[in-house]
Amino acid sequence: MKAIKGFKLRPLGDEFILIGESVDLINFNKMITINESAGYLWQQIQSLDSFDEAKLTELLLAEYEVSPEQAQKDAHETAQRWLDAGIVTA
Repeated sequence: MKAIKGFKLRPLGDEFILIGESVDLINFNKMITINESAGYLWQQIQSLDSFDEAKLTELLLAEYEVSPEQAQKDAHETAQRWLDAGIVTA
């Protein structure tokens, strides 16, 4: 997978939102909100040429005290949400 460039992560209370920097990326019908751990992952993948669910799992295990099974499940769900929202490509 690869993150689509041009989205900025901004804090919003206990969550974060992703905002498109250019007019082409702005969809006023949908706001992309993510939780703290997904925000952490988003920040980490910005410098990567590509990533996969295994990389997301590795990042979660390095940052949070969760089981490998939980990290893998969360990585899968996060990747799927990002694909569905159109902020990453397969």
